[in-house]
Amino acid sequence: MRRRLIITLALLLLAPMGLAQPAVETAATGLNHPWALTFLPDGDVLVTERPGRLLRLDPATGERRVITGTPEVDARNQGGLLDIELHPDFADHRWVYLTWAGACERGNATHLGRGRLNGDRLLDFETLFIATPCVQSTKHFGSRIVFDRDGDLFMTVGDRGERDRAQDLGDHNGSVLRLNDDGSIPADNPFVDRDDALPAIYSYGHRNPQGAAIHPQTGALWIHEHGPRGGDEINLPVAGGNFGWPETTYGREYWGPEIGPDSMPGTVAPIYHWTPSIAPSGMAFYTGDVIPGWQGDLFVGALAKVHLAHLELDGPRVEKETQRLTERSRRIRAIEVGPDGALYILTDHANGELLRLQ
Repeated sequence: MRRRLIITLALLLLAPMGLAQPAVETAATGLNHPWALTFLPDGDVLVTERPGRLLRLDPATGERRVITGTPEVDARNQGGLLDIELHPDFADHRWVYLTWAGACERGNATHLGRGRLNGDRLLDFETLFIATPCVQSTKHFGSRIVFDRDGDLFMTVGDRGERDRAQDLGDHNGSVLRLNDDGSIPADNPFVDRDDALPAIYSYGHRNPQGAAIHPQTGALWIHEHGPRGGDEINLPVAGGNFGWPETTYGREYWGPEIGPDSMPGTVAPIYHWTPSIAPSGMAFYTGDVIPGWQGDLFVGALAKVHLAHLELDGPRVEKETQRLTERSRRIRAIEVGPDGALYILTDHANGELLRLQ
């Protein structure tokens, strides 16, 4: 008993300095390429699986049930059922938002929709927005969604593997979109008065953003996006901002040569980048209290380098990066802070896991 007390006291002293290592537990296994998660008020977690299934899962026991009423998805290659988010006033409206790769004229596109959660079913599910034009491609759907403090919905869309779309303001692909909660266009979006631009676009010049989070202190939107061979970026979208892809990038062509300069007048530079690429996916600021030394830090999953990137910040600057969970060799797809203060992580495999760090 005395030895256990000494160890507990030592951990409590080390934790505020960020030196204590959190315990890693497996909350669930047997998930089929899980892509995103969000917590319900009762502590259950909703998990999307890319082939098209939505699960309601008890993270304490691993028990799960299938939620019906979800849309039909195009699950080829990188497509399928993707992100999930609750309406900010979920307790009143019960709205659950989903993004997915869906078929449409001449190909497929990133879709946004919502339904009301009633037991184990989404009722009255409706498509709210389709990122056009439809493209004959099975990659770079982007597809993270997040609500800011004002209730605006931000949705990321990749360039669909056709890079020049990211500089075309008449094309939703390669952009961060800003919408009202019903899928309509806010009147103060930056391009609403331009005939040559689509009014849903908030920022553009993005390659394939698969991480988005609201900074807990400033309320600003942060995203990250895949580069090609190198040049993964963390960006802070601003209204009307051009983030450069493919005219400027730290990345290179997969076969070797440079794509463009790493900076260019008139474009917004990333606040951080990875070269070589880690293939980032999922993004969360730690706001829990069970790991005090991590308060306010940023966490990003890595698909290619199979680790959890732990970024310590000073304002909008990354001061230090630590690689965690490297021993597990798992592709990390999504990250969320649970209501219990633990950090929850989805691994992207045919036998995917829900991990809990606490």
